[in-house]
Amino acid sequence: MRFSVIIPVYNRPEMVRRAINSVISQTFSASEIIVINDGSKDVTGEVVRKLSDTVEIPLHIIEHQKNRGVSAARNSGIKAAENEWIALLDSDDEWKPEKLARQQEFHQQHPDLKISQCNEIWVRNGNRVKKRDIHRKIGGRIFKESLKLCLVSPSATVIHQSVFEDIGYFDESLPACEDYDFWLRALVKYPIGLLDEPLLIRYGGHSDQLSAKYWGMDRWRVKAMEKHLNENLPQDWKIALYEELIAKLEVLHQGAEKRDKPEAEVYQEKIRRYSEELYMLRSLSIL
Repeated sequence: MRFSVIIPVYNRPEMVRRAINSVISQTFSASEIIVINDGSKDVTGEVVRKLSDTVEIPLHIIEHQKNRGVSAARNSGIKAAENEWIALLDSDDEWKPEKLARQQEFHQQHPDLKISQCNEIWVRNGNRVKKRDIHRKIGGRIFKESLKLCLVSPSATVIHQSVFEDIGYFDESLPACEDYDFWLRALVKYPIGLLDEPLLIRYGGHSDQLSAKYWGMDRWRVKAMEKHLNENLPQDWKIALYEELIAKLEVLHQGAEKRDKPEAEVYQEKIRRYSEELYMLRSLSIL
């Protein structure tokens, strides 16, 4: 197996240095590293260029003159990759040295799987954080389980190029929750393998995380879920989809009403319509 590592970055010079060094330190070497400098306005590009002169692994830099967002950056890297296996790494994350080696072994043992993820360690503001049960990583056909919140971390995954050829790339129209959207589309068709070892360190608490930048993140999760309403899903998946969609719309409706936003009427109408459709689905499942 040959891996292309894709690292999008925007204004994170020290974080991206740590991320790249964690790839260089792998016991099973990647075949190439592609860093997409997404219009950084600081010394991020200079840091990456200096590193590229010192590493043995080919390190390619894609420069965006304008900040286009993480989806566009990831997509550029994936499309430029020369190898059949893609390993995503966010610039604020770090791999343990044996991460690629263990996933390479995992896929040799499970040649039918096109996607896998490892487990992870969370660090927030310098302190290790215990994950809640709702964030527990699982494997298999987990579309239904992933509706409430995203159970797949991009930096934990390796993905065969054929998956992107089949379902498409990250949705560049979404300013946030693009990973939630992508994994729902992938999990409709593909099981995900789980290597239950903490081979990824995820760092949180910094101000430029998307979850800190945007309010009402469920707006984009709703858009992602609505893509699947007309798909031929298993009955229990479809019911779960409607149930979670309505639950998220109710939260958005309450927030919009509280802030006196015009979207409140749109959310209310969707709740009414989707509730009727859910009632019909449940009725059919009883027959």
